[in-house]
Amino acid sequence: MSTTTRPGGLLGRWSEPQKFDAYTRGSLYLVSASEPVLVALAVAQRPVAAAWVVPAVVLTLAHTVACVLVLRAGLARASVGTGPSVRQVVALVALGVATVAVLAGTGGWGSEGLRVDPRTGAVLVVVVATLGALSPLLRTVPLLALLLGAVAAVLGVRAAAGATSDEVVRTLLVSVSAAAVVLSYRASAWTVAVVWELERARVAHARLAVAEERLRFSRDLHDVVGRALTAVAVKSELAAELASRGRDGAGGQMLEVRDLAHDTLREVRAVVEGYRAADLAAELVGARSVLRSAGVEVRVTGEDVARGLPAVAAEALAWAVREGTTNVVRHADARTCELALVAQGGGDVLLRVANDGVRARPAGPGGGAGLRGLTERLAPLGGAVSAATDGDRFVLEVRVPAVAREVVA
Repeated sequence: MSTTTRPGGLLGRWSEPQKFDAYTRGSLYLVSASEPVLVALAVAQRPVAAAWVVPAVVLTLAHTVACVLVLRAGLARASVGTGPSVRQVVALVALGVATVAVLAGTGGWGSEGLRVDPRTGAVLVVVVATLGALSPLLRTVPLLALLLGAVAAVLGVRAAAGATSDEVVRTLLVSVSAAAVVLSYRASAWTVAVVWELERARVAHARLAVAEERLRFSRDLHDVVGRALTAVAVKSELAAELASRGRDGAGGQMLEVRDLAHDTLREVRAVVEGYRAADLAAELVGARSVLRSAGVEVRVTGEDVARGLPAVAAEALAWAVREGTTNVVRHADARTCELALVAQGGGDVLLRVANDGVRARPAGPGGGAGLRGLTERLAPLGGAVSAATDGDRFVLEVRVPAVAREVVA
């Protein structure tokens, strides 16, 4: 699919949209692939001439393959917008007509006519398979009109042939059931399209959130730096003009430029610190939201431990939560994740992030840039980071002293 890449391995490693897509496709393919069996069961109720068997079997198998191929392309169109070629559709319709002609015309209808000949059932199977494969390509209203017209035509033929009221009712029930099967193909394709559209919307929402945060940060920097640079330019021009005319005050203007530069630097640092500051309670809430949005069942325990921690220790653990959540989203196809805060003896606080679905062994401290940066951030505070993989589970543990040492920038 265009929205996400199918991972290798077991189905359990797939995302929920991928699982739903695979289940729906498999079900429809299975129904279409049952066409030869249903045709054989229908025509086997009476003796069949040997000359009729070979063309009927070949055409039915070829028609089944064409149905699956066109159905596959139709479902792809529903999910990513690429449909079958004209040749595929023409081939399917031509094979369907040829198969119906062989099943209905070879050897005549027998002495009892159209009413009870089992080949009528075989023809119905081929027609339903053809319309089912084509249904994802048709809009709902034209498809409903086509099916209603077909049912009305069949009932008209049956009534004109002198069928009894019971026979007409049975024909109506069979025709409606066949139309329902065709509509189920269309409904399944529509559902697949909706699921992938929701997945694309979720991805777009996540990207938009990142873009909005970048825009906010850029706007803050623009307000601070833009105003300062404008003032610096004006005062520098004034100082240059005063110096060129030999008048006093140029030195004072340059001192003001120096002070303005220092003030601006402090403001920029304040903006950056505000942007990069991490709050433990907010990070736990954000981690729960992000992981659930990614389809991960998350469990957070020990939130009460976070209350009352010194600001330095709480911020260090908040950065650890952020890094651990990032690892789960970027480096695993996780289905479950547990974030636990545990108060330990000696005043230490332990953060444990455990998840399944590891695609590859994550880099430990000193290996991956994220964990290495986290280790370097915690080292001056007396904290420690450890990471381990057990099968498809990854466990990140961060230990921070409750009374962490203050770090002077």
